Amino acid sequence: MDESPKVTQARSNVRADLGEHFGKAVFIRIFKENNTLELWVRNPNEQWHCLRTYKIAAMSGTLGPKTQEGDKQAPEGFYRVLPKSLNPYSKYHLSFNIGYPNNYDRALGRTGSYIMIHGGNDSAGCFALTDEKIEEIYTLVHEAFKADVKSVPVQIYPFRMTEARMMKERHNEHEEFWQHLVDGYRYTESFAAPYPDEDSQ
Repeated sequence: MDESPKVTQARSNVRADLGEHFGKAVFIRIFKENNTLELWVRNPNEQWHCLRTYKIAAMSGTLGPKTQEGDKQAPEGFYRVLPKSLNPYSKYHLSFNIGYPNNYDRALGRTGSYIMIHGGNDSAGCFALTDEKIEEIYTLVHEAFKADVKSVPVQIYPFRMTEARMMKERHNEHEEFWQHLVDGYRYTESFAAPYPDEDSQ
């Protein structure tokens, strides 16, 4: 796993606030409707909690899944970041590939590539955060891999998939697809701790 000077500097920048979480397992949850990214960390007692909630700086497309290369649509579904997915030399400061398309996407004939969570303020299907925010997220993902975590899950939802909201969306063209995401959302909510404010420090 390569480490550029940017990665070394990012670790130094965030160590004071987040150093105690270095090497812990993490996962990421995104809600497209309100442009938020949650960074979750597993504690030594094996419990998960939402450590940070970030406002996404830029995200293209609308609610609904990504279906084809070039549609500039941000995907929805369950993905995994692998150590090889990290890009410490990204033109967007730092970035990592979320793993779109997954096996489910491929089974449906969906196409696309290089869907990233990255720095900066521009997006064409990716999830862009500011450079300062991506340094925090990238560093905790990087440190998790250094501690031999095998992959980092990324869950991407159109909105908070409550029973009431799903009832409201029952005639939406994407409702059948969204039903495949509900169990994952409910499982995560079953161990959800109180949420910090957006961009909480």
